[in-house]
Amino acid sequence: MKTVLKYLDGYYRRMLLIFSLKTLGTLSELMLPYILSHILKNVISKSITDIVLWGCLMIVCSFLACALNVTANRMAAKVARNFAEHMRRDLFRKTLYLSAAQTDRFTIPSLESRITTDTYHVHGFINMMQRMGIRAPIMLIGGIGITMCMDAYLSMVMVAVLPLMFFTIYTISKNGVPLYTKVQRSVDGMIRVVRENAQGIRVIKALSKTDYEHNRYDGVNRDLVKEETRAGVIMGSVHPIMTLFMNIGSVAVIAISAGRVTAGLSQPETVIAFMQYFTQISMAMMAVTRMFTMYTKCAASATRIAEVLNTEPDITVDSKDNFPDKETKVHILFDDVTFSYNGKRNNLENIRFALPRGGHLGIIGATGSGKSTLVKLLLRFYDTDKGGIYINGENIRTIPKDKLYAMFGSALQHDFLYADTIEENIRFGRDISKEAVKEAAKIAQAEDFIEAFSDGYDHVLSPHGTNISGGQKQRILISRALAASPEILILDDSSSALDYKTDAALRKALREHKTNTTVITVAQRVSSVKDCGLILVLDEGHIIGIGTHDELIASCTEYREISDSQMGGAFVE
Repeated sequence: MKTVLKYLDGYYRRMLLIFSLKTLGTLSELMLPYILSHILKNVISKSITDIVLWGCLMIVCSFLACALNVTANRMAAKVARNFAEHMRRDLFRKTLYLSAAQTDRFTIPSLESRITTDTYHVHGFINMMQRMGIRAPIMLIGGIGITMCMDAYLSMVMVAVLPLMFFTIYTISKNGVPLYTKVQRSVDGMIRVVRENAQGIRVIKALSKTDYEHNRYDGVNRDLVKEETRAGVIMGSVHPIMTLFMNIGSVAVIAISAGRVTAGLSQPETVIAFMQYFTQISMAMMAVTRMFTMYTKCAASATRIAEVLNTEPDITVDSKDNFPDKETKVHILFDDVTFSYNGKRNNLENIRFALPRGGHLGIIGATGSGKSTLVKLLLRFYDTDKGGIYINGENIRTIPKDKLYAMFGSALQHDFLYADTIEENIRFGRDISKEAVKEAAKIAQAEDFIEAFSDGYDHVLSPHGTNISGGQKQRILISRALAASPEILILDDSSSALDYKTDAALRKALREHKTNTTVITVAQRVSSVKDCGLILVLDEGHIIGIGTHDELIASCTEYREISDSQMGGAFVE
């Protein structure tokens, strides 16, 4: 909770004012039964004028309590809103800066749940705490204090019930945090399935798997219902048990007060006021109960939020003393690189190659051979377990992130487009002129189909670019990668939806217009990499072939088999 509550810094003055208004409003409410008792006992036998005056005082107290509480509640809502806004902003920002390994550990659905559901729970508790956190205790303590002054004997009957209430709240509420933590984990699972279905809805429909996915959703939904039911039954039992204790106390007070009135030890007007105070005290106890229930949800959610906010960066800029520069004339150097995602099985092992500035590297291999992993290491999404990666002789561990990522333009395997114009999707929030956008689209072979739209570059794409074809989508993504004129261009399976003619035209345009750009192409098709100056053939994380196309045809059986199976050994430009 400490990590989350620090976001209240800067709001304490306003919260103090809220608590002050709440205190005055609550005291005004507490005066009403006392004034009524006074009217019944001392004023009702006097003139009508006195009755009206004391009645007007009750009205003033009622309006004062209403105005103060409404004002305080509005201020509390604003504080809670701003508090939650700042917390969500920092949580989202932290999520963006998590490393790939940290994102894998948390999972995307869980991060989505923490930014939405968990922050909502914390927001709700902060709002409730300001509204009832001062009002309920004052109502409770003030009501008991006034009733003790009015009739200590009856008051003790009521006070005797309070320890049972507090014990109930404590016993049940201490189980709330683990219960609601399990509920949030089930929410993560449901979000994961919904997210997968939303992204794959076309495939689901095409394969007639709607019923199957509906059943899969029903499974995670039932798990969530099971956890919510368990938490709801246990935490929901607080309210009826508290109501039971309050009713027992109310019956006891009425029974005892009847005998005391008959014996002349108490007055009827005192009993009437007493019952009103008992109602106020009961409402205060119910408010405390609700706050405890909300606190358990808040505490569980705050823990999950703090886990993300307190996550220390695991990829930092290291010292050149630890990772010294290497004297080399090549642009990119992989020096005996080994890497494993889980620390058990190496996904890449002993990877060595050098690429000159302006060179073209092709990477080809079966699915799961480590092609995309190699690219992720170059982008430093993960750090190597062994060996080093160098750009211009600098180990990438020592290059500041802003400087490192500014070197790259990348069109990755699972890249995305968002709901905006084509121009903005290519520009991607960067300070890039319209001329540079058009030049990038021309090289990426996207110019013709973009200008075929009636609104050209102002054509608005739907989320994920679902209103254009797969090939058009890939060409826009390649345009985005080219727009900032990067010194290293990474194309990770980004031309798989292009026909051979367009793919060849793209490679030709890159050779003609980006002579000083180092290009790394990951592909499944030999035709996409055959013109590269250096080609790596990967298999289960190992380099099984390295060289030019002609050299690999002669020396690498696996490459030759891929070439023959795809093109029969012949290539058509």
